[in-house]
Amino acid sequence: MTSHLDTIRRVGASRTKGTDATSRGKRKRPRPNPFIGLSHLALVVWALLVIIPIAWTLLASFKTNSEIFSDPWTLPHHWGVASWGRAWQKARIGRYMLNTIFIVGVSTFGTMLLGSMAAYVLARYKFPGNRFIYLMFISGMTFPVFLALVPLFFIVKNLGMLGTYQGMILVYIAYSLPFTIFFLAAFFKTLPSSVAEAAAIDGCGHARTFFRIMLPMAKPGLVSITIFNVIGQWNQYLLPIVLLPGDAQDKWVITQGVAGISTSAGYDADWPGLFAALSMAIIPVVIVYIIFQRQIQSGLTAGAVK
Repeated sequence: MTSHLDTIRRVGASRTKGTDATSRGKRKRPRPNPFIGLSHLALVVWALLVIIPIAWTLLASFKTNSEIFSDPWTLPHHWGVASWGRAWQKARIGRYMLNTIFIVGVSTFGTMLLGSMAAYVLARYKFPGNRFIYLMFISGMTFPVFLALVPLFFIVKNLGMLGTYQGMILVYIAYSLPFTIFFLAAFFKTLPSSVAEAAAIDGCGHARTFFRIMLPMAKPGLVSITIFNVIGQWNQYLLPIVLLPGDAQDKWVITQGVAGISTSAGYDADWPGLFAALSMAIIPVVIVYIIFQRQIQSGLTAGAVK
């Protein structure tokens, strides 16, 4: 009796497998989408357009002037770092990099502190003028920087902050707040209200609820926007060149230092030093993005899903 039951089970299992195989064979295979191939091709082309100039700049920093102009697409014959030393000391890139780290660090901290508080209030509290204040902040994203350079110069000068770290930091914070508030306000809206209500029942005030509960919950969005602000402020050129004139050269940032080297490169004929300075300005940003790319992606996706 047992053998007959086993036989029936085996036959049924074989028939089931055959039916599954037949149904899988009858399924229509997805048709190839030509747009997917075109999008991949476009990404490859875009990656090459970005990677090749950076790689060429890095290789040129190890060459001599004759190698750069005679064999621009070949590897250096001698991998010397003398140009990096000249750029660091003679061109004062080390000083400019330290200035940039200080200015960007303080301004990013101020931007994230003020921007997160403003975005939290605008996203979680309803009061008269809420929408108007939010739109006023967002309108700053549509205002080109170069249109405000002249009035900004006179405002900072009248405040006695022209050519100072304080003036640069305040301006960086002001120009970074619109995008920060726009991004974080949308992120704070996705956080559950039940957590804030539970904190209020436990006796937490508004400030304690924000700093101890809501701010840690918004960590993915904070990390993403912090990196965006660091990269944007690090690459800023128009604002420093207006607010840090030539008599404040000791406070120049790295973009001004690289521009100064490129101006004098035609006279000094130190093109390897110029490319070494460019590499010093590019490498920190690339390293920051490589290290935190997962946090950037997770922060962007977390803010888009409620």
